[in-house]
Amino acid sequence: MVRAIFPGTFDPIHLGHMDIASRAARLFDEVVIAVYDKPLKSLMFSPEERISLVEQTFHGIAKVKVTGYSGLTIDFAHKMDAQVIVRGLRVFSDFEFEFRMALANQRLAKDIETVALITAEQHTFLSSSTVREIAMLNGDVSSMVPPHVQKALQAKARDMEGHSPPNSLRD
Repeated sequence: MVRAIFPGTFDPIHLGHMDIASRAARLFDEVVIAVYDKPLKSLMFSPEERISLVEQTFHGIAKVKVTGYSGLTIDFAHKMDAQVIVRGLRVFSDFEFEFRMALANQRLAKDIETVALITAEQHTFLSSSTVREIAMLNGDVSSMVPPHVQKALQAKARDMEGHSPPNSLRD
């Protein structure tokens, strides 16, 4: 059995993430969507909220599991007995970051491969930070996220009204 992990903050999960996870599930026996708990960037949703939104998104899809993690992704991959790390590429700048990360992971663990899937054309503009910013400004994100995520974003935007939206360096 080949198990892959698809790590990220998923703050929030969007259609681009769903595309990569669904395509990975066609390639591998199991895909574990690994929601990172403490990235070095500001987040809108707590780890528990992000895990819940991802679980709702993939509810009933047997080949996809969802869990949270902390620490090095490569250590988590070993803990999960995964052979592959799945990453998504949207634009050229993603390639440089993912290339360097894959090389670092390869240095740390030669037994784990990184597979990069190129996003579907209609999702190239999508990033969690873009979705968050549009939602915080009361914009329509219905074509970018599943309905339950849109509701969560609207509720969070109401709760944060008057506050500056969290910003991030990267999704």
